[in-house]
Parts: sequence; C-alpha cells; structure tokens
Amino acid sequence: MAISISGLQKRFGQTDVLRGLELEISKGELVALLGPSGSGKTTLLKIIAGLEWPDAGRLDVDGANWLQLAAQDRRIGFVFQNYALFPHMRVRDNLAFGLTVRPRAERPGKAVIAAKVDELLHFLQITHLADRYPAQLSGGQRQRVALGRALAIEPKLLLLDEPFGALDAAIRRDLRRWLRGVHEATGSTTIFVTHDQEEAFELADRVVVMGEGRIEQIGHADAIHDHPASPFVARFMGATVELPVTFVAGRAEGLGLDLVQLARRALPDGTGTLFARPEDIRPVPDSAGPWRIESRISNGAHLRLVLRNTNGAEAEADIPRRTPQADALVPGAVTRLRIDAGALFPAERRAAVATSLQTSLKLESSR
Repeated sequence: MAISISGLQKRFGQTDVLRGLELEISKGELVALLGPSGSGKTTLLKIIAGLEWPDAGRLDVDGANWLQLAAQDRRIGFVFQNYALFPHMRVRDNLAFGLTVRPRAERPGKAVIAAKVDELLHFLQITHLADRYPAQLSGGQRQRVALGRALAIEPKLLLLDEPFGALDAAIRRDLRRWLRGVHEATGSTTIFVTHDQEEAFELADRVVVMGEGRIEQIGHADAIHDHPASPFVARFMGATVELPVTFVAGRAEGLGLDLVQLARRALPDGTGTLFARPEDIRPVPDSAGPWRIESRISNGAHLRLVLRNTNGAEAEADIPRRTPQADALVPGAVTRLRIDAGALFPAERRAAVATSLQTSLKLESSR
C-alpha cells in the first residue's frame, strides 16, 4: 500500500515532536526511519499505527484518510522491541492470537487458523518451537515469533519499532538478512524504526533521516553517507571533525588543509565549516605545516592521531598503522592535512539569525 504523509505535526506539552513532516512511501517499499532518540521516529510510527494522533496534517493510505480510522480498522502488523508476547501462551497460540480475536463474522475457522499457524512456523523456521513458551526461547527466537504474530493477520502494512535493539550484534546481523527475505517474500509495505545506521542501510530500500521532529534527508546509503544534506546529517553520519573554512569562488580553503579532493560547490564567498570523518583525514609530514600531533594511540591495526593547529582548532585522524610515513607521525611532528572526503556547509543560518537578533536587541537597548 502507498502512504502519503503531509504537514504532520505533533506536540507533547511544550515540546514539538513532529514539525510538519512530508513523506511519500511506495507500495511494497521497505523504509527505515533513522535518527537519534527524541527525533520523532517512534511517534511517527505510532501515528501510522493509530496508537497516537497528530495535532495537524494528513495521513493517506491508498487514497484513504487513515486519521478517520481506529487502529483496529487499519489492518497493520506492529512488532515492538520488547516482543510483547503473551508469556502464558505457547508459540503456536501466540501466532494464532490475532486471528482468534477477530470479530466473529471475520474470524477464520479453527482448521484454517491451525493451517495458517503451521504455515508461519515453517516460513519462520521455528516449527520445532511450536509448543514452547516465550520464557523458553532465545531473544532471536522471540523476535521471530513476534514478527510471525504480526504477519498472521496478513497486514497491509508492517511496522517495526527497533525490532532488533535488544539483541546482540551477531544475532542482529542474521535477523536483518532474514527480515529482508521475509519482506521480499510477502511483498508488504514495511516501515521500521532504528538508530543503527548499519541496520538501516543494509535493510531498507530508502532511509529517512530524522532529527528534532524534522526529516533532514531521504535517500540511499551512498548518497546520505557521501552527500549529507545538513550539518545535522553530517554529524549523525560520523563526520565528527568540524573545521572552519572560507569559500572563494566555490572552493573551500582552510589553514593547513589540502582540499583539492573536494568538489567545487555553488556556495557564496564567505565563512563555512568542513565536516569530515577521522578516516578521511590524512596527516602529511610538512616542516612548514601548521598542524602539530598532540597524541598518538594504536589499536594494532589503526592509529588514532589528535592534532591541533596554530589557531587552536583540533582534528582527529584515523589511519592504517602500516601506512607510508606512519613512523614519522609521532607526537610533536608538524603536518598539513589532506582531506579525502568531507561535507561543506556555509555558516549555519540559525546561528547567523541568532547573532543578528542579538545585535538588533543591543542597538535597541542603547537608544
């Protein structure tokens, strides 16, 4: 089913949780809502599910206004992080629950329900667990049962809230691949919430990056990684080194920075910021360089260098330990920095507006 979200707003008390979201999701698409805690992604998922209601905006699904439908009429499957299985029910009964509680007129017969449960047990590869209780299952097995219970009602839309957050890394990787296979086999439209970048990019057709109730960027892994749309996305994607630069005729310049690898940008002349990842920064020994190595830490495979320039700016570089010239990159050595990749933004508009407002207030008070 196709989903259209327009102007969606939600406030809790004095906090704006969703700030006018606009989003289109195609039928059969698997979309990840990615962002830090408090970005509004779970609230958006709950509004789609009918567990929360927005203060303004529209939610249309296949052309129908879902804000006029109660949760039970939306035909969605919802999988929570904590599984929410019934502890007193065996696996097969948990799977059957959504079918057994349907209104009598819509409820399948016992034989049909049993056949559906057997089909799901085989599909989920948990036939051998059918008569166990949730307490007798591992975390990964419980998550499969939770997903199976959601699939049992043949939902038009599958929603997953941090589905693998409580599992260890190895199990998460296995279940991600398995869930992608489930999605392709069922053809359902699927939306899942995560704060894990690897999980989002491995699983989703498209990733929606959210921050402070806004959609910051929508796209595929490579585009978001290489071309973040805002400083927020750059920081969230690991560009933890922020260095001042000056734009001249579309090129960025900075003290002791070799930026020839960065493409020319259609930006006005003036100040800005370079956002770079430590692994994209290469210190190059240079006796006239303005950067001095403050510390060097090795983890065996890589060196983590902390550097400071003559203006007090700090940068970190993460380089292979066996890289050429590594022996020369010791505390006290002076260098310039070659930037292999990074994102460039003009001075942040909100900061500029705040400065302008403060200046106006000072002028007004002095009159």
